[in-house]
This record gives sequence, C-alpha cells and structure tokens, in this order.
Amino acid sequence: MGIVSQTSVVCLLLGLSSAKDVPAFYIFGDSLVDFGNNFYMKTLATPLFPNGIDFGNGYRVPSGRYSNARLVPDIIGKSCLSEVGLKNFPPPCLAPTTVGDVLLNGVSYASSGSGILKATGESYGDHISLENQISYFEKTRKDIISNIGIQAAKKLLREAIYILFIGTNDIRDISNVVDSGAALDTIIASLRSQLTRLYKLGARKFVVGNCGPYGCIPYTRDEYGVKDGCVSAANQRAQSFNKKHKPMLEELTKDLSGSINVYADIYAVFLDIVQNYISYGFEDAVNACCNVVGAHGGFIPCTTISQVCSDRTKNVFWDPFHLTESANLIAAKHLLDGDLNYASPMNLRQLVNT
Repeated sequence: MGIVSQTSVVCLLLGLSSAKDVPAFYIFGDSLVDFGNNFYMKTLATPLFPNGIDFGNGYRVPSGRYSNARLVPDIIGKSCLSEVGLKNFPPPCLAPTTVGDVLLNGVSYASSGSGILKATGESYGDHISLENQISYFEKTRKDIISNIGIQAAKKLLREAIYILFIGTNDIRDISNVVDSGAALDTIIASLRSQLTRLYKLGARKFVVGNCGPYGCIPYTRDEYGVKDGCVSAANQRAQSFNKKHKPMLEELTKDLSGSINVYADIYAVFLDIVQNYISYGFEDAVNACCNVVGAHGGFIPCTTISQVCSDRTKNVFWDPFHLTESANLIAAKHLLDGDLNYASPMNLRQLVNT
C-alpha cells in the first residue's frame, strides 16, 4: 500500500463524525509524546533543528518534537479538528502561555529522556519524571476548577483522554541489572501507583502504551553492531516488561470503578511497520534519516550537524530513536482503528465513543 497525501490519510483516519466531542487530551510520557517541555529545562535531551523541519514553524525553527514533523498525538488531536472537539495542539505544560482557557483543550506534560522511575533520565540533566508530570497535572486541575467551577471541571476531566507513552527509557536503563525481574516489578508497581493517582484526580479514560521493540531502532542496531535484523536481547527485555504491563492494566480497570484502561500495543504497531515497510510505501526501515555517524546513523541524536535525507516519506526512522511523521501516521491509524492486536479492550475511536 503506497503512501497517499498526508492530509487525506489523516482525515480518513479521524472520521469521527459519530463520536462524542472530546474536551481534552492530557499527555504524559517521554520523547515519543514530548511537545516541547524540554526547551524550558537545562538538558541534553533537547530536539534542536533539523527536528521539526517539516512541521511548518518556519526555517530552522524546531517544533519541540523528536521527529521531522508530527507525533502520534498531534495526528490524532489536530487533524479534522471539528470531529474531535480540539482547537489546537496540546501545548507543553512549561510554556508560559499554557494558562487559562488553553488548559481546557489539553496539555502535554511529557519530557524527553524521562521515565516511570524518578532516576530515569538523570544523565541527560533536568527532566520531568512521570511522578512530577502528574504533579504538574494536579496544578492544571486546580487551575481548571478555579476557571470553570468544580462540577464542570469534573465533567471535563472525566471525559478527557489521558495518553501515557512511557517506560522504554526505564527498560533500557536496567539492561545490565542482575535481578531484572525485580527491577521490572518495581517499574510496573510505580506505573500502577501513578495511574491510580491520576484516577483519584478525576481521570477515567486512559491510553497506556507498552514498551516498543527498541532492538529495531538504529541506535540499538549500531550499539550491538547488528547489520541486518533487530537485536533480539533488547526486544526480549521489552517483551518481559510488556508481559507484566498488560495484566496490570486489566487489574486496574477492575479495581478502579468506572475507569477504562486501553492497552496500546506499541510493540506490535512498531514491529508491523518495520516488518512490512515496503507495503506501506517506505524504502528504508533500518537507517536514521537525520544522522551523523554509525552504520545506521544511530550513535548521535539528530542535531544541527546532522545530514538529513531528502525525502522523509521514504524512511521509517527519523533519527536513532524516533519515527518519521509518515511512520507516525501509520501508528496513529493502528491505534485509532486497529483490532485487539494493537489496542485492547478497545481502540481509541471506540474509547472516544464510550
């Protein structure tokens, strides 16, 4: 299947004419969903230009995102806006303009390099751990209540969608831990605790991503010196986490009355794109489009000294770690309309209508 124009693809993806209006998307996580918070901190994990080269902000103006253009939540939230009730991209929580009525449409609290555990990402400098991201949301909640009143705020927060894509950095950090099973249990317990905390703050509809097959990204391929195929050891670690992750979400749905926890199988989504890239119209599923050094361009993040491929629609990978917008379009399609192989117990379209 070839890639048709991005606008028509996204409008097709998001034909939610029968859906209820979604008042807000509140987004938590790492660089997969960071919309620019790291620009407001002292950190090495800052997506400088040419990140955002196709986003439309202007020449040499980065978008705050680790991609050439939009991320999955951008695609879901921005395109065909009248169908999902959103007016703008959810802004980064640290932006000085993220105040007042802006909060009613959604906010991104995500921070590149961060993780479920507080210590994850410390090597990059400042970051916002999941616990601290939810603390920022707690402040948002108070501001919304002050703005529109307690009853209206409760309704808005109850009907909002809460996206959490986080955990891969934690899994990578424990790759050399002797008792990895105990470490995974700690990560899962912490994630459960933070989801419960969000629930107590009024959240009810969750979309929680698992750990993707990071053994397939250019960075890991170059780190292990793998020319062809993925690094099985890394993917096995991801799968070990995922086997604990899904049952935890299922238990949480039972324990937290009225909550819906959608398990977004990022692993399956990602692997489908990598394994079937030709059928999706891609030509390259191993090399970073924005690269400096490494057999697959995997050793240095996309930065001002990087070389950028001329046709970003032909590459699955934008940089050593992240997807191009064209690949994110496919990922968004899977999460919106995919079957139980990609999202369970329902996909995002069904969650919106619930």
